[in-house]
Amino acid sequence: MTAVQAPDLDLEPGSSELETPRVRLPRPRPRGVALVLRAVGPLLILAAWWTASATGVLTPDLLASPPAVLRAAGKLWDSGQLDDALTVSLGRAGTGLFFGVTTGLVLGVVTGAWRLGEDLIDSAVQTLRALPFLSLVPLFMVWFGIGESARIVLIAVATTFPMYVATFGGVRSADRKLLEAARTFGMSRPALVGRVILPGALPALLSGLRLSTTLSVIALIAAEEINSTAGLGYLMAQAQNFSRTDILTVVILIYGLLGLLADIAIRALERVLMPWRTAGGHR
Repeated sequence: MTAVQAPDLDLEPGSSELETPRVRLPRPRPRGVALVLRAVGPLLILAAWWTASATGVLTPDLLASPPAVLRAAGKLWDSGQLDDALTVSLGRAGTGLFFGVTTGLVLGVVTGAWRLGEDLIDSAVQTLRALPFLSLVPLFMVWFGIGESARIVLIAVATTFPMYVATFGGVRSADRKLLEAARTFGMSRPALVGRVILPGALPALLSGLRLSTTLSVIALIAAEEINSTAGLGYLMAQAQNFSRTDILTVVILIYGLLGLLADIAIRALERVLMPWRTAGGHR
């Protein structure tokens, strides 16, 4: 056999044929810069609103000016009306959200982890999910009356389906090899769900919780239109009767702030439960 001679690459020191690999790591953005960038949009909207009110483009009967809104909020807070309304509305939204998220989580696990559960439940849930929850308001008023039960059930129904869809998808996307390994070691189905499937589905679960929490505020607005005698919806109805655009704006801004704070809380929970997702920083 003849020896095969290796090809002469003729690579000299400093040759451009080979380069030292350079690893580009994302540099974390300073937190102060991120906060400033996030505040730019709301500040621009506030500046435009203030300018339009000061120049007379927006009259008080159309939309109150920012100073008028601040004065109205201060008076409502000093009188205790705003504090009481917030307590009632947060109680409604929190109770409905708890029942909705719990129901969606349980149904999503059952249909995602068991084929029989999917066959029995998924089609019915998908049919109900296609119904606009606002269309159920008259029916709930007939079933539950005009008390707190109808409002809480409406919020619960609205928040069930986002959690269900996210849970179902997260459970179904579990690593099959990991599941097979767990079954090989004799892990029972309940233990498999609690120790393998749900931890693996955590990103999807938090996404569903985030959507459900935001939707609970939207459902709260609709729920408080059902003959409310307390809460933010009652304040809004009273302000509408007297054409108080300053109070109407206060309530609308509070609804928006509640949704924003709920989203921030879920993001913070995400950082605590999944620190590896933000460990590398952002570009």
